[in-house]
Amino acid sequence: MRLFRILSLLLVVVAPSAYADSPYQVEMILVRQNAEPVINSRAAPEDWDAGAQRLGDKMSPPRLSNIVDKLSADSSYTVLAHKAWEQSLGEQPVKIAITEGQEQFGQFPIEGVLSLQLGRFTDINADFWINQFDSNGSVIASEHLAQKDVRTKNNQLNYLDGGHLALLIKITSLTAKPPSAPPPDIQD
Repeated sequence: MRLFRILSLLLVVVAPSAYADSPYQVEMILVRQNAEPVINSRAAPEDWDAGAQRLGDKMSPPRLSNIVDKLSADSSYTVLAHKAWEQSLGEQPVKIAITEGQEQFGQFPIEGVLSLQLGRFTDINADFWINQFDSNGSVIASEHLAQKDVRTKNNQLNYLDGGHLALLIKITSLTAKPPSAPPPDIQD
C-alpha cells in the first residue's frame, strides 16, 4: 500500500511536466480542391484575428516542399498558402494569425487563425478566409474553411477536409529523439 502512495505521488509530480511547453515546428499547406464547387461565404469579420499572435519573423524553412510541388503539378489542386514556423506549444491554446498577400483596410487575400493545444495529441481549430477585392480594396467575395476541435497526431501529415478548401498540417517536436534504427538481424 505504501508503494502505491509513493507511485501516485510520483505520478502527480512528474505528469504535469509531460505536457510542458516545448518547441515544435508547425507547417501548413492551404489548398483549394478544384474538382469541388466553390462555396462563397460571408466575408471575414473585421476582427478576424481576434487578438491572435502574428507570425512575424517566426518563419522557418519548410520541410514539405515536395508535397507542395506534387500538389502544384496536379490540376486538381491550387496551393493557396504554404507556411512553416517554430513555436512553443503546451496545455494552453496558442492562437496564430496567418496572412498572405497585400493588406487592404485590415483584410488580406488569405487570412486565418490557427489555434493549437498540445496534449497527448494536438487539438486544432482552423478558421481561414480567401478573399477577393474590388478596385477600391473592399472585399467582394470570400471562401471560408472552418475546422473545429480536430484532434491530430504529431510528427505526421494530417489532412483537414473542408469541402473545396483543405488544410494539410504537420506538427513536429524539435526536442523529441528520432526513432532508433532496428537492430541488425543476427544470422547463425
